[in-house]
Amino acid sequence: MRMRPRSIRARDTLVAAVIAALVLGVTAAGADIAVRGAVKADLLRGTQVEGRRASGGVRDGSLDGQIPDDTRGRVLVQVVERGGRVANATPAATDRPPVSRLWPSSNLRIRDYTECSGTWPGRDCFVTEAIRVSTAPDSVVVYASERMPSYLVNGLLEGVLGAAVLLLAGLAAWITWRIVGRTLGPVEAIRAQLAEISATDLSRRVPEPPGQDEIAELARTANATLDRLERAVGRQRQFASDASHELRTPIAGLRANLEDASMHPDDNDLRAVVESALRDTDRLESIVTDLLLLARIGTGGTSVQEPIDLSALADAEIRRRAFGLKIVTDLTRDVRVRGVRMQFARLLGNLLDNAERYADSRITIRLTRQDGRALLTVTDDGAGIAPADRERVFERFTRLDAARSRGAGGAGLGLAIAREIAQAHGGTLRIEDAPCGGARLALRLPLAAEPLERRPCRG
Repeated sequence: MRMRPRSIRARDTLVAAVIAALVLGVTAAGADIAVRGAVKADLLRGTQVEGRRASGGVRDGSLDGQIPDDTRGRVLVQVVERGGRVANATPAATDRPPVSRLWPSSNLRIRDYTECSGTWPGRDCFVTEAIRVSTAPDSVVVYASERMPSYLVNGLLEGVLGAAVLLLAGLAAWITWRIVGRTLGPVEAIRAQLAEISATDLSRRVPEPPGQDEIAELARTANATLDRLERAVGRQRQFASDASHELRTPIAGLRANLEDASMHPDDNDLRAVVESALRDTDRLESIVTDLLLLARIGTGGTSVQEPIDLSALADAEIRRRAFGLKIVTDLTRDVRVRGVRMQFARLLGNLLDNAERYADSRITIRLTRQDGRALLTVTDDGAGIAPADRERVFERFTRLDAARSRGAGGAGLGLAIAREIAQAHGGTLRIEDAPCGGARLALRLPLAAEPLERRPCRG
């Protein structure tokens, strides 16, 4: 059987109420003891003063007549002989039986004590001091007695303190309920919003409360997670859309050629059909590879980032190619960035492929540092790109070959992949104005924080 409340709010309220009751209960018990002790001590002082005054008068014979009462009947004073006869008393104690039956012994002549009689709620208690005047066997005893307040006798003090404990514990529980409810209100709003968000509607976000506390951080983290999830789902949808759109045409062409060769084998050149099929297969393989890369970029995965010397990587990428154009390089050494080496190599390769495809005679590659970032520019001297098309060329399967007056281009994924890689590493890739015409692609990446491990030079 489950006894603990399910709600955090209810559990916190219960804990606060129990702790408040325990603390207040201990405080109330201490207050009860303190009040009782203080009142009894005050009563005892009054009885001691009156009793010892009367005892001194009896002992030295100076007590003449009835015992005077300076307390207006509050303290009852009696002189009692052995046998229980009241020999003298204050006016309020006259014609009353002895206030106490306790008889002090000769070796313990003064006794202070409390005596009670009757039953609750009509119970009476008295604080009494009994003084044996002398050690003689026939010595009289002086009793001074004062009634205790009723609230100390009938439990009224404990009842008031108990009610105060319950009231204050209830108040603490109510305050805790309100405070925890107000604190957890944003959490409930976040939970409700998350429950309503489905895979088909990832554009919604949870409410972000103001401030920098844990709940505000939770909301921001949840929204950041939803952002990543929306991007991941968007990539999947984009991949499915791109694959179905772009692969349909080469697959249809490949199937048509193969069906034609199968139905009319005597009317077709088998070698030509096979070569055409291989070209279509290569194109399909290239498109699928690029689409899979686009789907993986920026989704985390197991790719390990490392410090990379971008100048060395660019130089190696340039040297491994056989350009039919003039290549001008100006690479600042030891420009370090952090990322996935294979993705950076693919990015540089795509930029060089694009420049080589559209350049007339020369490609210029420059690498430098600018405003705390690495700046790599690849400039060709071709027809350039109109300002209206400078963002469109980064869209998937976009080709501007006719506008740039060159031959057939690629699948239209090279610059899209390059920008995705740049953005996944915290950088940007834009097309900027080239001083002498042509197209200039500018890649900016954050510099690496830690230096590369330097190897000893061997001469």
